[in-house]
Amino acid sequence: MDARKITDRYHVSPQIDPEEAQAIADAGYSTIICNRPDGEVPPSHQSAAVKAAAEAAGLKFEVLELTHQTMTPENVARQRAMIEASEGPVLAYCASGTRCSVIWALSQAGTRPTDEILSATSNAGYQLDHLRPMLDQIAQSKA
Repeated sequence: MDARKITDRYHVSPQIDPEEAQAIADAGYSTIICNRPDGEVPPSHQSAAVKAAAEAAGLKFEVLELTHQTMTPENVARQRAMIEASEGPVLAYCASGTRCSVIWALSQAGTRPTDEILSATSNAGYQLDHLRPMLDQIAQSKA
């Protein structure tokens, strides 16, 4: 597991292995969010396999498959709701962690300063400076 801290409650990771579920639970996470479409991975790593292992380890498991086309305001709100509903820290994963970082950044626009959002993702290893205009636009529309 290569969990990278965005906030105390939200971490992102590249693809996880079902065998890592117990270690994820032992690390203190309460929820896993899969942002990776099943079509990108073999059956052994599709959401059903990870879900079974996660639930066996006592974790809540959510699926929100993301692509460029599905990074919609509705899905941004849905991801934020899943994070807020979690009883504890969340680990979201996709291929590299980038999609999980992008959707978090979009969900925070207008509630945190853009510099703070981009600093948090940068500190985790995700350079999302190209999102600055969009984050600023979202923030302005919420003002």
